[in-house]
Amino acid sequence: MGRSIHHPLGLIYKDELSLYDGFVLFSSIGGNFTVLVDVDGNEVHRWENSDGITYGYLLHNGNLLCRTNPPKENEFVKDVGGSSNKLIELDRNSKVVWEYENPMIHHDFIRLENGETYVLVFDVLGEDFTSKVLGGYLEEDSKYILGDSIIKISKNGEIIEKIQIYDHLDFNEDVICPLESRKEWTHANSLSLTFDNNFLLSFRSIHTVGILSSQNQGFLWKWGPGETWHQHHPTQLPNNNILLFDNGSHSKSLEHSRVIEINPFKNEIVWQYAGSPPNSFYSFHVSSAQRLPNGNTLICEGAHGRIFEVTETKEIVWEYVNPFFVKSLRGDVEMNQVFRAHKYSYSDESIKNLFK
Repeated sequence: MGRSIHHPLGLIYKDELSLYDGFVLFSSIGGNFTVLVDVDGNEVHRWENSDGITYGYLLHNGNLLCRTNPPKENEFVKDVGGSSNKLIELDRNSKVVWEYENPMIHHDFIRLENGETYVLVFDVLGEDFTSKVLGGYLEEDSKYILGDSIIKISKNGEIIEKIQIYDHLDFNEDVICPLESRKEWTHANSLSLTFDNNFLLSFRSIHTVGILSSQNQGFLWKWGPGETWHQHHPTQLPNNNILLFDNGSHSKSLEHSRVIEINPFKNEIVWQYAGSPPNSFYSFHVSSAQRLPNGNTLICEGAHGRIFEVTETKEIVWEYVNPFFVKSLRGDVEMNQVFRAHKYSYSDESIKNLFK
């Protein structure tokens, strides 16, 4: 979907009776700040860091856990979306209280209650893997391909566990989209824990979401090809269904985005939100969806910096467009793209600790 340069920014619409009260957190991709806004669109807090803040979320203690902008010099991840040089924790005054530097980290991370942290990392896979991976297109003759792993980092920044996701993939089933580069196999863009502490993952390049056993038993569930296209941000709901943002890019029909809820036991879509007409809602990449306690869903149409909230009956009750434009990471152009947005209630522990 195209947007006029005269399109309003900031708060567009608010239905006070139907929206979920709280604060919305987001970052402009490529910027050096994260902002928290109220439902009136007012900025109520800001974090800043000279290394950049591409994406972050609040911890229970009120601090911001976030990843920085990409490394400036690393041939393997040059121009690879979602890459970052550091994972950092900032207090309310933007002071760095913890950091982990690794130019291969990317996209998503999980802080555990014991202070340890899971994070996605790229691994450089050799010619043996490269020759077996199917799909994609060649940009240049390369003897390596990037694969995804999950590492667990101690409080001191030491790697204490590593799970090589590519060891559990199938060369014949997990095929790269023909319109995607062969520089990466799967391009994992989301990592979260299920209620039974397994890993819920999204793999953009192969149109797949899955639950990977944390006990080295392989994938417990995989779904997606032919149903979802370059999706982002799957999360498990209290009813055990999976909510995700289906970008719809490189699909076989009119490209448009949806937010869908899947019953993983039946592999059926039980709820979805789409635009009317369909291509009025479309984000080629990034983006997120969060189911709120009152049943509403917060949606981040990330490519356009649009964040909005819909009811169970798909009525838009809050709409906001990111007014903070920053220089793109891939060119000399100003953009307001948002990787993911989160909403926190006024009574959330992280909000209480932030403003105490």
